[in-house]
Amino acid sequence: MTTTLQNILQSLTHFWPEIFLAIGFLLTLIAEMFLNRPRSVSIPRSVSSQTFKPSVSSQTPILRFLVIGFVVVSIVLVINQWQDSPQYLFQNMLLLDHAAVYFKILIAVSTLCILAHIHLTDTNLPPEFYSILLAVLLGLFILTMAVNGLSIYLSLEMVSIGGYMMVAFGQDKKASEGGLKYLLFGAISSSIMLYGFSLLYGMGGTFDFLSPLFVQNMQQQSPQIVTVALFLSLAGLLFKLSLAPFQVYAPDVYEAAETPVAAFLSVVPKAAALLVFLRFSFILPSNFQSVTAIVALVSILVGNFSALWQTNFKRLLAYSSIAQAGFILVGIVSNNQFGVQSAIFYISVYSFMNLAAFFLLDILGNGKTQISDFAGMGSAYPFLSVLLVFILISLVGLPPTAGFTAKLLVFSSLWESYQTNPNNLKIWLLIIGLLNAVVALFYYLKIPFQLFLRQNSVNQIVEKQSFVIIFWAIVITIPTILFFLKTDWLFIFIKQF
Repeated sequence: MTTTLQNILQSLTHFWPEIFLAIGFLLTLIAEMFLNRPRSVSIPRSVSSQTFKPSVSSQTPILRFLVIGFVVVSIVLVINQWQDSPQYLFQNMLLLDHAAVYFKILIAVSTLCILAHIHLTDTNLPPEFYSILLAVLLGLFILTMAVNGLSIYLSLEMVSIGGYMMVAFGQDKKASEGGLKYLLFGAISSSIMLYGFSLLYGMGGTFDFLSPLFVQNMQQQSPQIVTVALFLSLAGLLFKLSLAPFQVYAPDVYEAAETPVAAFLSVVPKAAALLVFLRFSFILPSNFQSVTAIVALVSILVGNFSALWQTNFKRLLAYSSIAQAGFILVGIVSNNQFGVQSAIFYISVYSFMNLAAFFLLDILGNGKTQISDFAGMGSAYPFLSVLLVFILISLVGLPPTAGFTAKLLVFSSLWESYQTNPNNLKIWLLIIGLLNAVVALFYYLKIPFQLFLRQNSVNQIVEKQSFVIIFWAIVITIPTILFFLKTDWLFIFIKQF
């Protein structure tokens, strides 16, 4: 008992960012109660209770800036952890290493971008959103360090539950339906994952998936049974990464959620889930590589070909995210250090690309998300339109963008893996993946076509355009150029773990 208490107390000294976020969550709840006291609102009898929606409190911006402050301080605390040597926390439940620190910084910076998106577009979100956002961020921080079955499941559920509520915070009935769909698919994937964990525990004798005992016990089991148990265990991660066959929810949820919320879900949970997947990859048997390759191949095909028929920009980005997750998984299929580094580079640049795409969608669309609504916007707002086209080019994977570098790296690692360990699935994944970049070009070109080659019959005005909007659009687009020209700047950090 004494040893356990000492371990907990010692672990707490390396847990300051999470402790601070927990305190920030409680303070935000208290601030919300004081700043948003219920007022008596007289509802006319002619207004149905089902359609009446009270306006969001004018004190909401105060909560927003309060949360921004908490996130900024958490980033500073995480940066201070970079010098710490890798170590296990809380009886091997968590692992604090350079990879965890890097992903926590990426997640927190992405969250700041989302908060800036909300502020600049004045998105109508209830005060409860901000405390839930901090709770989700806390869950993501813990998930990046999770190496035990219990810590993985609990942190993943913390993130999922907060995500369900964030989607349902929209202003119409579609948001409630999207939140319900998200909840149902999330519950199914979580139950499958929990069942897989129970199988792994029965075969491995422990929930510590990185322990030598677990690896030794798993090697004594039937490879077919181990493969099935591992695939079931990865269901929750595949769900967060929007990978086949757990990708069905993504288009409906992205369309139903408010645009900043959809942007958040498209990149932030995926980053944390990818790190857990990477940790799993070190214990996966060699025959599981084929399963991973099939998942990546199906995700690329389903995402790209489904996106061809979309008329809604947010649904198009949802299917695009499914395909992009498949491309990220190519680095894991490579099963080498270069592949892991390439996957981390890909998710890093993809985060900025997708955040920029959703931000520019929200600004130029002015609340509208149909692709036809962007007709003629290129001539009215050429600079923002050119930035959007540049981001779309990066999502396709063409130079001179970081998207091109990311795809080049993951496919180079796959080719290197094929040369050392030939496998027909690898070469098929390489060929079909490269061809799908051409397919992606067709559906991404829909947007520039509407922007510059179509005329809008309605005089649409973007009221939110300002110097600050343009400045932020440039800032969030810069990484897409910078990491193409200076790829080594990012790899300096990635190569350290």
